[in-house]
Amino acid sequence: MKKFLVLALVLVLSLSCVSAFALEGKPVAKEDVKVGFIFLHDENSTYDLNFLNAAKEACESMGIAYVLKTNIEEGEQCYDAAAELVDAGCNIVFADSFGHESYMIQAAMEFPEVEFCHATGTKAHTTGLANYHNAFASIYEGRFLAGVAAGLKLNEMIAAGQFTAEEAKMGYVGAYPYAEVKSGYTSFFLGARSVCPTVTMDVTFTNSWYDEALEKEGATQLINNGCKLISQHADSMGAPTACEDAGVPDVSYNGSTVAACPNTFIVSSRINWAPYFEYMINSVINGEAIVADWIGTIETGSVELSEINEKAAAAGTAEKIEEVKAALLDGSLKVYDVTTFTVGGEQLNSYTADVDDMGDFAPETEVVSDGYFHESEYRSAPYFDVDIDGINLLGA
Repeated sequence: MKKFLVLALVLVLSLSCVSAFALEGKPVAKEDVKVGFIFLHDENSTYDLNFLNAAKEACESMGIAYVLKTNIEEGEQCYDAAAELVDAGCNIVFADSFGHESYMIQAAMEFPEVEFCHATGTKAHTTGLANYHNAFASIYEGRFLAGVAAGLKLNEMIAAGQFTAEEAKMGYVGAYPYAEVKSGYTSFFLGARSVCPTVTMDVTFTNSWYDEALEKEGATQLINNGCKLISQHADSMGAPTACEDAGVPDVSYNGSTVAACPNTFIVSSRINWAPYFEYMINSVINGEAIVADWIGTIETGSVELSEINEKAAAAGTAEKIEEVKAALLDGSLKVYDVTTFTVGGEQLNSYTADVDDMGDFAPETEVVSDGYFHESEYRSAPYFDVDIDGINLLGA
């Protein structure tokens, strides 16, 4: 009944996934465009700061008026903020957190003349709303590259006699056991294992996107449990600070932490949201449809790594990352190549994912073909939720 609406699309510059529901509108004069942004937290969250910086960069470089709303909870406050932005004259409203989605859809239904764009959401391709859109990026490729840097650091430490190859264990502080987080830590692990084949990884969850104390506590626990390097998918400086205090190498997320952690920070992956913001603004100016699911890539400038901290990184890291990036770009390397991991000791040759996300948690879409798991190709938000061998979920 709910066979997934096939997203037949590829936009110029690899902007993908157009919906059958997307409709073109009338062009809007540049001086009449105003964008409203809704952020879960403020600049103290590395996640929200990344969005804030991109919003300012895109709008100011294009000469577009904008309004920022920070610390907007994942509840009715989001709908209220969206309605206020519409009342303020915004013809584009963007929200940055997964839990904002239902309230953005509510606003989109009430204000059909306004474009509502949402990061990390899953429902744009099934709602039937011409003015509601999801966006994400292939950040799993960025995390894979960051994982390569981590694996090289482990190799360097092994060669220096700091521990044996069998003791090469990483730790990862995750927010929630959601597909977005699982996709991230799995791709990071696979990147590390591609250069350090004996590595394993422990993962702990804080059950919060932003809790500095819990994130620091989680990282400290991982370090005390023998993890030699830490990474994270949580939004504060808790984990990087724990690493700097303990002298343990760290791979962060959403931006460099080298200023606060000069001795341990190696590199960070992040989504650069400026290309998407420019795309949605230009679509409104030109009267063009905004795709239901937009997927940014390395090629579009949406998936980036920070500058490598040579003080902490292994020698040759930059060169190796460029080599791997080239393979990702030309398609000769797939992050989720099923020959590179097992599940319960078996190769993953088939997997049905809950791509349509109708609220029933029922998988309906085959996502393994041609020898790899096709992450973020059938909708923009991640749906890789497989528990692979070599990763130990603490408390699970």
